[in-house]
Amino acid sequence: MVERPRDEAGRARNPRPRDRFGRPLPLGSEGVPRIPDDLNLPPQQTLTLAQQLLDDGLAFNAHEVLEAAWKNGPFAERMLWQGLAQYAVGLTHIQRGNPKGARTLLGRAVGRLRAYEPGDSGNSDDDCHDRSADDSGELPNRALPYDIDGAGLIARAEALLAALDSGAAITEDDLKPRLRV
Repeated sequence: MVERPRDEAGRARNPRPRDRFGRPLPLGSEGVPRIPDDLNLPPQQTLTLAQQLLDDGLAFNAHEVLEAAWKNGPFAERMLWQGLAQYAVGLTHIQRGNPKGARTLLGRAVGRLRAYEPGDSGNSDDDCHDRSADDSGELPNRALPYDIDGAGLIARAEALLAALDSGAAITEDDLKPRLRV
């Protein structure tokens, strides 16, 4: 068995270059710039960087940024950041031509975004959000912290899932959701 490089905490690290869809390339190849393993940004900067990467068609890299927030952020927000990271992986699977993986990850992302309860995410009492659904059964956009567009992301994911199920064409622009309202 090949021994993988590890960081000081013993976590496995993979130094192989990757293509724009996150697929490993042969050693010595030139891939897209990697997201640092120790990335730890405040939430607004995380969302800004992830949005820039999505807009550039780099959903895998956006996933790595969002995954860092999931792993480094407050416990109360882990479901939110995990859902966003899974969303980006679902987009990556579409880019890679893997509809089954895309369905699985987008479905998980929608479930986590719908189930997220803000808890103590640093909001003052005045900023607490009403979690009651409107007449359509959808949660209001304001339900997620940091101006994350929960309703828009869920609607976009559901449209992608429907396109995957029907075999409809999915454009590059369809894979560039807006993370914030």
